[in-house]
Amino acid sequence: MGSPCEIQLFADTDANAKRVADLAIADVHRLEALYSRYRSDSFLSAINRVAATGGSIRVDAETEGLLNYAAICYQQSDGLFDISSGILRRAWRFDLGKLPDQAYIESLLDKVGWHKLRWIPPVLEFPIPGMELDFGGVVKEYAVDRAATLCWEAGVRHGVINLGGDIKVIGPRADGSPWHVGIRHPRNKGALLQTILLREGALASSGDYERCIIVDGVRYGHVINPKTGWPVRHLAAVSVIGDFCVVAGSASTIAMLKEDKGPSWLESLGLPHLWVNVQSDMGGTLAGVAARV
Repeated sequence: MGSPCEIQLFADTDANAKRVADLAIADVHRLEALYSRYRSDSFLSAINRVAATGGSIRVDAETEGLLNYAAICYQQSDGLFDISSGILRRAWRFDLGKLPDQAYIESLLDKVGWHKLRWIPPVLEFPIPGMELDFGGVVKEYAVDRAATLCWEAGVRHGVINLGGDIKVIGPRADGSPWHVGIRHPRNKGALLQTILLREGALASSGDYERCIIVDGVRYGHVINPKTGWPVRHLAAVSVIGDFCVVAGSASTIAMLKEDKGPSWLESLGLPHLWVNVQSDMGGTLAGVAARV
């Protein structure tokens, strides 16, 4: 998953805990093998080989579900949450320490847009050659939910799944106390913005601090608006709590993409949330003292 991952489980024996953890870990590896853009043998790479030349490909039921969810996110976000926008990372090479050429960004934008492909399940068609899909904004959170479900079905009633900061708890701790989940500060490395006391549900975060460059005192993060080709510059970080990690994750990303309209959009969702903008102003229902959920 390209980030530190952790599973903590309470079980009656060490052997039982290891057995259940191995089930969850195997499924995470399965999903990474299917949808990693870094693996040439992944199903996502097979999709993108078709996308590169134009044409169609039939997908399995699991991929169909992910594509349907991506389509819903695209619609609900007015086209801001777009799994075809990953191609823009070709322009935003944060390791180079400089801004990309606008003409190059515009050439990539010609290949961005969920509305430019045809999705009639189970067939995905790319009428325009050169497009590319990236499930990065969906699969990690989906993997969290699946891992938690597998643990629950195997009899575990107390635990936590943490894949790179995307978290789902499997009930409270064994003594009934909540899990303490720290949300890191987007600007003060090593500092916490807030601590959430979580007994159930999932928490996911999006921010501009993981991959970024600073040019002339301006920070450019990795959350990129698919309509402009440029990183968002209003919110620095968003965290959302929901029943499912995949919902919390897409909600936090959409809020980032909505820029100054993000906070009011989060309020309209009715989900517990926390946001901090680039001026370090903080708000949301989880702002203030340690929140219990």
